Amino acid sequence: MDRPRIVFMGTPALAVPSLLACREVGEVVAVVTQPDRPKDRGQLVQPSAVKVAAEAAGLPVLQPPRLKGTDFAQTLAALRPEVTVVTAYGRILPPDVLAVPRRGSLNVHASLLPRWRGAAPLQWAIAEGDSETGVCLMQMEAGLDTGPVLAVRREAILADDTTESLSTRLGPLGGALVREELPRFLAGQLTAVPQPEAGLTLARVVDKRDGWLDFRLSARVLERRMRAFTPWPGAFTTLHGRLLKVHRARAALGAGAPGTVLSTDGGLEVACAEGSLVLLELQPEGKRRMPAGDFLRGHALAPGSRPFDDSPP
Repeated sequence: MDRPRIVFMGTPALAVPSLLACREVGEVVAVVTQPDRPKDRGQLVQPSAVKVAAEAAGLPVLQPPRLKGTDFAQTLAALRPEVTVVTAYGRILPPDVLAVPRRGSLNVHASLLPRWRGAAPLQWAIAEGDSETGVCLMQMEAGLDTGPVLAVRREAILADDTTESLSTRLGPLGGALVREELPRFLAGQLTAVPQPEAGLTLARVVDKRDGWLDFRLSARVLERRMRAFTPWPGAFTTLHGRLLKVHRARAALGAGAPGTVLSTDGGLEVACAEGSLVLLELQPEGKRRMPAGDFLRGHALAPGSRPFDDSPP
């Protein structure tokens, strides 16, 4: 029996297990990923994790700078794919691209749809305190993650999960979903279930300002947001107009006016709208990361003072 011809579209490390699963299920005739981009502090141009994996496997890679209003659909049509599988590609697919494969386009989406449709489902699931998430295999439509769901796998969100740690579990979970359910889809054995409108939420794109520690929020909310926005944009505040990154913190039960220094014993404890946040590892602007104790030896922050700025830089 001929192996199904598959186009795979994805970009980050989260998508690599889905790509490898597609190789097991069928013949991957092309891997589509985002163009190489500058990353990290050195701004060196680097390929995506999916491109690295595809080239290591000897698979052809396509990196169109954009899809809409181009002849990319014709490029894919020439490959005669039976199905396209998309995992965290990073762009909305226009209707002509969606329509190319004979059996349609499927998305491996990292949430329990219809909760957290959109660009950053892992980040917002953690930030909003969800107890679980998962991956859905869904049929793609022109709308943003609106298509019917074919199969689901669930995963608990742990109390110390960051977006990075949760991603390392959801990537393989998505791969297993593709490996187990894509053959069933191609055999006509899966039933597509329309998404309910109840419980619909949108996971908007994360902005750099989302990393700002607004002490007018509760300590529990800030602690979740720190984990959600690790590794990017990270957590930060401003101290007398200077950027101060916060790499590690914990919620506590202190009380006071938001932004007030409560204690400098065992960390820099700052009052929040409810509870307090103990800052444990800090990085002043232009300096290295350091324990809060080292930072405080060079910065006299007295309990009762309010040294933090009221708005993000």
